[in-house]
Amino acid sequence: MKDELMKMLEEREDEMIEIRRYLHEHPELSFKEEKTAAYIADFYKGKDVEIETNVGNGHGIIVTINGGLRGKSVGLRADFDALPIHEEADVPFKSANEGVMHACGHDAHTAYLLILADCLIQLKDQIKGTIKIVHQHAEEQPPGGAKSIVDSGKLDDLEAIFGIHVLPMAPAGTVGYHSGYSFNGRTYFKLRIQGLGGHGSSPDKANDAIVAGAHFVTAVQTVVSRRVDPMNAGVVTIGSFDGKGSFNVIKDSIEIEGDIRYSNEETQNVIDKEFHRIVKGVEELFGVTCELTYTPDYPPLYNDPELTAFVAEVLNNLKDKSIKEVKEFPKMAPSDDFAYYLEKIPGSYFYIGCTPKGVDEPYFNHHPKFDIDEDAILVAAKSVGHVACSYLGME
Repeated sequence: MKDELMKMLEEREDEMIEIRRYLHEHPELSFKEEKTAAYIADFYKGKDVEIETNVGNGHGIIVTINGGLRGKSVGLRADFDALPIHEEADVPFKSANEGVMHACGHDAHTAYLLILADCLIQLKDQIKGTIKIVHQHAEEQPPGGAKSIVDSGKLDDLEAIFGIHVLPMAPAGTVGYHSGYSFNGRTYFKLRIQGLGGHGSSPDKANDAIVAGAHFVTAVQTVVSRRVDPMNAGVVTIGSFDGKGSFNVIKDSIEIEGDIRYSNEETQNVIDKEFHRIVKGVEELFGVTCELTYTPDYPPLYNDPELTAFVAEVLNNLKDKSIKEVKEFPKMAPSDDFAYYLEKIPGSYFYIGCTPKGVDEPYFNHHPKFDIDEDAILVAAKSVGHVACSYLGME
């Protein structure tokens, strides 16, 4: 069956590219992907599958392929939202939606999975078990779509789940993997410090919120440098310090916003504890009132070691002209809500090289000039197809 599936995918490579270009030209932001979701749902109309739309807290779609033979159950996920970025890539299928761009490759994710799913549907009588195709909305904007899909219970029967992300860290034909903690978790925070405003000439009659905020900015940087195990990754970023006022007025209140990243749950807990402790200390030290919004959105992504080793073994043992190299990739600093699936379902999230041909220093994901080598789309389809078939015991 695998050989037949791979041949079908090769014959439909042009269709994958066509779909990717259409989606790239018509991007939609997280939680606003009405037309994209309709396009995906329409693709499956008339096919012998179960289709569930509006799954989770938005436009999620689950397509269930019930095989003709008994076996295990596996999920395959691709996200389909875009980013609020003005596209600068010089491509003929440039975004037609001003200020919105597929700058992370979700157009390619959706294109490969649509065609892979359609080929699997045509071969469903030979499938041992059940395959659930998860087209997920809103990966880019917390709270994201993944957690709500997991919480819906519609994936409770899965025994494993797999997904990929295109990354311009290697040329097309390269597949990367990483076991254990692989993507960082992320927390958003906003701190409002309320002091007492006054005249710049009389600081004793006021309570300067800017001074308290400046101390906070300095203090939180010590969390990573002095409280986190140096073998673990942690980052505290102050992205906004809103304290603009007049030159001779002591500021009454300020707002600080930022982003926290951590490589594992242990580091997350340390930063959480120390961050709150510093906020309480600022209140006590400066006599101000602090209002803190602290929202962990995506957890650290943990790839199951056994299934990641399985992915590496399957892909390393192939004789497939499209997959030229399989190698371990390093941990990644970004976050991805695929982590929510992996909290509940064993699985692995692996990577597809997509550096454009002839480019030595490619633009990374989320850059206005981000682009991919479209050969990577077939590599994604075949890699996930090989892994899914092998997991279900189909050769």
